[in-house]
Amino acid sequence: MQLRSLTAVWHNPAFAAFLLARLTGMFATQIQAVVIGWQVYELTGEAMALAYVGLAQFLPMLLLLLPAGDLIDRYARKPILMASWGVATICAGTLWWLSTHAATGASAKVEALTGIYAALVLFGCSRAFSGPAVQSLLPQIVPREQLAQAIAANGMLMRAASIGGPLVGGLLYALGRGTLTYSVCAACFLLGVCFLIPVTTRYAEPRAEDAGSMWRRFGVGIRFIRQRPIILGTISLDLFAVLLGGVVALLPIYAKEILHVGPTGLGALRSAIAIGEVGAGLWLSMRPFNHAVGKRMFIAVALFGAANLVFSLSHWFWLSFFALAIAGAADMVSVYIRSALVQFSTPDNMRGRVSAVNMLFIGSSNELGEFRAGTAAAWFNPVTAAVLGGLCTLGVVGLWMRLFPTLRKVDKFEEASNG
Repeated sequence: MQLRSLTAVWHNPAFAAFLLARLTGMFATQIQAVVIGWQVYELTGEAMALAYVGLAQFLPMLLLLLPAGDLIDRYARKPILMASWGVATICAGTLWWLSTHAATGASAKVEALTGIYAALVLFGCSRAFSGPAVQSLLPQIVPREQLAQAIAANGMLMRAASIGGPLVGGLLYALGRGTLTYSVCAACFLLGVCFLIPVTTRYAEPRAEDAGSMWRRFGVGIRFIRQRPIILGTISLDLFAVLLGGVVALLPIYAKEILHVGPTGLGALRSAIAIGEVGAGLWLSMRPFNHAVGKRMFIAVALFGAANLVFSLSHWFWLSFFALAIAGAADMVSVYIRSALVQFSTPDNMRGRVSAVNMLFIGSSNELGEFRAGTAAAWFNPVTAAVLGGLCTLGVVGLWMRLFPTLRKVDKFEEASNG
């Protein structure tokens, strides 16, 4: 029965086209992320420079949260997503131009860093709209009874792109540095726009009438989240667990100074996370569960923190690789549960605003988490920063289990619609 249900999802041509679009967009994002991290650290050799990479992308997402969520609820979501990926193409083109016209000398290094950060600010503006648009578009493409399986299949394939992206990014940078790499990124973003064209939204619900100003409409969305502990607990758990415990920003330092594996090894370490995610996603696609989902989510986040602790203390490449793969698998299970709980809890006419807040929390946990990790590494050292982060993640899990007992007790996804 589960296998037939999963097959039915894949028989939806709009869903297949949507996945192709997301795959190419994710592939470009992953290539760009690994190359920028290595390029910035190679230019400066400073952990704080990596911290600013995350901050440059997070601040635009924070500032554009309100208009992004409001526009996505008021207008068609597919054109907004296409436009945001068009902006991402411009960002990749800018990074290509900076790499092509790179000069030497101290002043040239400052100019190159300034240009990279400016391009990342533009990319952050793009992600402020593309993130919530992608999340809120999926429920309009598949019927509700196939939504959990669609989320699992979507998550698995996105993580598959996360395997190839970093590996290809590291290889391309080793072969042709930024010029070749950013050309591939721009081409992938454009392909994503093209793949979105035939996507139809058969299951979109009629949009509600505008109610007052943008501020008032967004206030309604915030109150909706605050009044539902399942949504609030779910997205805030992701925020603090990854914000405090993520180690992705430290991977360039580990690859160069601790594990001594170079840019190719850096790509492999980033791919290790995705390998674990894909493995867990494949298992979830074949055997999706719908029992004790709240408890399983907390267990998965705790395992994520414990695996990051092992990575933090490791000086052996393969142990580090294995620990990151375990962390990725645990994160995939957590993402699967969190995404389904949020989607089942949210009516269609509120998904843009809820997804915008969710993306702000995800952006905080990822981009702002990179700033936290880089700053901590600069203040202390990379190992101490990573160890403290893993311990904080475990602490957050224990605290959130006490603060959100309703979330801990959720048994089936359908129960989320009640609170």
